[in-house]
Amino acid sequence: MKTNSTHNITLRRATLADVDKLYEWDKKPHVIASGADDDWVWEDAINNTADWQKQLIAELNGTPIGVIQIIDPEREETHYWGNIAPNLRAIDIWIGEETELNKGYGTQMMQLAIERCFAPKEVTAVIIDPLAHNTDAIRFYQRLGFEFVEKRVFGDDECNVHQLSREKWLTLN
Repeated sequence: MKTNSTHNITLRRATLADVDKLYEWDKKPHVIASGADDDWVWEDAINNTADWQKQLIAELNGTPIGVIQIIDPEREETHYWGNIAPNLRAIDIWIGEETELNKGYGTQMMQLAIERCFAPKEVTAVIIDPLAHNTDAIRFYQRLGFEFVEKRVFGDDECNVHQLSREKWLTLN
């Protein structure tokens, strides 16, 4: 799913210089409503150099607008996803700047993240876990090719797990 946008969305590794901006975004109502209200300790996440996770900042023409986390859910240390198959990636994404919502940037961010996820040939699918009541997010992911897998409860959150297989992704590109 390629876009023909003139906007220059890029992803770069998050650094400690991004921490204040990340905490600022965490307090915004639209971020909290998306389910991204976990108590992130950004310094720890950024300093974690484990090869199973990446914290990425999305920039629009050099200005930070959002954040993406990509993990290998089988190897992730908290075992958030439970007992899960190998060779998957999980994505968390949000746009922190409300002025940049509904402009197509989330689609571009996800496309870049998905490309990174599928770069290793052994990765078979990408999974996501939007809140079950977040119909806008679910519709967004489904437009990108994600398909509903199951309802699951993570902590206190009822989520609709979705998956994008490598095969489906290849047909969309």
